[in-house]
Amino acid sequence: MTFLYIDPGTGSMLFSLFIGGAAALVFAARALSVKLKFVFTGGRGRKNDGERLPFVIYSDHKRYWNVFKPICDEAERRGLELVYYTQSADDPALSARYTHVRSEFIGEGNRGVARMNLLTADLVLSTTPGLGVLQWKRSRGVSFYVHIPHLAGDLTTYRMFALDHYDAVLLTGDYQGKDVRELEKLRGLPEKELITVGCTYMDGMKARLSSSPRPHNERPCVLLAPSWGRSGLLTVYGRRLLDALAASGFDIVIRPHPQSLTAEKELLDSLAAAYRDCTNVSWNYDNDNFDILNRADVMITDFSGVIFDFSLVFGKPVIYSQSGMFNSDPYDAWWLDHELWTFTVLPKLGVALDEKDFPRIGKLIRNTIESPVLKDGIDGVREESWAHVGESAARVVDYMQKKRNGLRLQKRA
Repeated sequence: MTFLYIDPGTGSMLFSLFIGGAAALVFAARALSVKLKFVFTGGRGRKNDGERLPFVIYSDHKRYWNVFKPICDEAERRGLELVYYTQSADDPALSARYTHVRSEFIGEGNRGVARMNLLTADLVLSTTPGLGVLQWKRSRGVSFYVHIPHLAGDLTTYRMFALDHYDAVLLTGDYQGKDVRELEKLRGLPEKELITVGCTYMDGMKARLSSSPRPHNERPCVLLAPSWGRSGLLTVYGRRLLDALAASGFDIVIRPHPQSLTAEKELLDSLAAAYRDCTNVSWNYDNDNFDILNRADVMITDFSGVIFDFSLVFGKPVIYSQSGMFNSDPYDAWWLDHELWTFTVLPKLGVALDEKDFPRIGKLIRNTIESPVLKDGIDGVREESWAHVGESAARVVDYMQKKRNGLRLQKRA
C-alpha cells in the first residue's frame, strides 16, 4: 500500500526522534531511581548505582578490528578494564581471549545504535564517522567521545560533518589536523583535542610483514581497490577499465570497498557476471586485507585510504585516477578551497591513470612495477603521514587513561 511508504530520509529522522525521546525517558528514570534509593536508604544509597563503564570501544563493523586489536592488546597488558561493543556478530573480537577486555555483540543496524545512544560511560573510542549527524547520537551518559581514523589519508574524505560532534580526534600524522581546524573555523565549532598518535593497524601490518614471506607471482598481480560512490573507479570506468585489465593477461584481483557491498550491490553483481568466465579476473572480499596486499605487485585505485596501507607498509607503487575525477559534493572536502593532501602526494607514490592509457595498460603496469624512482617518494610520504611507528597502541591507551583521570578530577572539583 503506497500511502504507508516512508522514504529512507524520513525514516532516519523518525528513528532519531524516537531514540531521542527514549533516551530522555531512560535518563529521567535513572535519575528518579537514584533519588528514590537515596530517600529509602536514609541517604546511604551508593553514589555510583548503575554500571558506568570507564572505557568503551564502539565498532560498527568487524573490518575495523585491525584498528582496535592493538589497543585491546595494550589495555589487556596494562590490566585496564575496557568494553568492546561491536555490531558484527562474527567480529574476531568476540573470540579473543582477554581477562580485562570484555567484548559484546550489541546488534546490527538500529538495534546496536540504540544501545549506544543510551550508553553510560566515561570515554568512548570509535572509528565511526557521523556521530550526532544521523542515528548515532551523543549519549547524555557519556562524558567524552574520541575518534580514531581508519586511514592515514585525508579525514575530509569522510562524509560531510563526520567529526563535528566528537570531543577529540587521534591523528596518524600532524598534517590531518590542519583540515580539522579549518572546518571548525568555517562552521563555528569549538576546537577539539587533536593528538598525533600514529596508526595502530599499520603498525600491526608492519609487524606481520616482518615475519611473512613475499609470495612469488608467475605473472604480475594487479589489485584493483576502488573507493565507493560516484567518484569511485568502478562507477566511473566500469567495464572499459576491466576489459583492458582482463586483456593484459595479468592476474587481476578486484577488491571493492566494503560499503559497495550494500550501496553498489547492483553494479558489483553486474560486473561479477560479466567476468565470470575470465580466468585471470577474481574478486576478493576478505575481512583482513593483509594477504592480498602482500601478494599484489601494484595497486590501481582512486582516493581510497588503502593507498597508504599498500605504499607505506608494503613499499609498493600505485596507479591512481586523476584528481579531476573526484566529486567532493558529499564529503567534508567540499568545504575547503585547497586540493586534497592525498592528491598532492600521489605523484610520489605512483603514476597517474587516464582513460587514454587503457589500450596500453599492460605496459603502464610493468613500467610502474619496475620504476626505481618511487622509493624515495614513498619514504617521504610515510614520514609525513605515519607518526610514531610501532608506538601507536601505547600512545592511544596513554591518552585514554590520562583523559579519563582528568574527567574524574573535573567532576570532583
